[in-house]
Amino acid sequence: MNYNWNWGVLFEEEYLGWLISGVGWTFSVALVAWVLALAVGILVGVGRTLPSRPVALLCTTYVEIFRNVPLLVQLFLWYFVLPEIVPSDMGRWMKRDMPNPEYVTAVVGLGLYTASRVAEQVRAGINAVGGGLTSAAYANGLSTAQTYRYVLLPISFRLIVPPMTSEFLTIFKNSSLALTIGLLELTAQSQQIAEYTFQGFEAFTAATVIYVVIALCATVIAQILERHTKIPGFVGKA
Repeated sequence: MNYNWNWGVLFEEEYLGWLISGVGWTFSVALVAWVLALAVGILVGVGRTLPSRPVALLCTTYVEIFRNVPLLVQLFLWYFVLPEIVPSDMGRWMKRDMPNPEYVTAVVGLGLYTASRVAEQVRAGINAVGGGLTSAAYANGLSTAQTYRYVLLPISFRLIVPPMTSEFLTIFKNSSLALTIGLLELTAQSQQIAEYTFQGFEAFTAATVIYVVIALCATVIAQILERHTKIPGFVGKA
């Protein structure tokens, strides 16, 4: 294979600017979507464990729908289908007048999809606390809301730090699908560099290295957080 390697193209002002812009959009999408995923996921995860069967059923339905439909399909539904089925004025605003529709769609789609996965982690964390503490809380006169606030959630949130690290890394990787609706995040900018320069290996290698660095930094931060939040007796030596 006689490939003309040229790593210097990545440091040319125009293409380096594209990479930096792509990293910025990747962080912007992933972090805002993560905030949305945490907010919705915690509510849905708690709802799945409540004594109220209608609330639990509604939350379970949300999880099963969003978790089992591929993220790419969901992004297409949010971006291409939703503006066509809402009232015409709203659909026109979503397609033409809404600021950064690709970015908003990516955040909403990625956030709500990840929320279904966060909800499962929250539900598992609450169930891992065990019925003994819940019964003790009720025996001491705490209401359901107080039991969740003072007993179940403080413990379960500390238990789910390791699996939530995986979800946090996944949301960064899934943000690359936003290129399919026109958002110029890191993968899209790398593809654009490859098309303009015909240096595809260099462009996608740069994207790979950046993703790896992001993942390693997030893992280190998560390990520090896990070390400070682990509960003796709940977390094993492994």
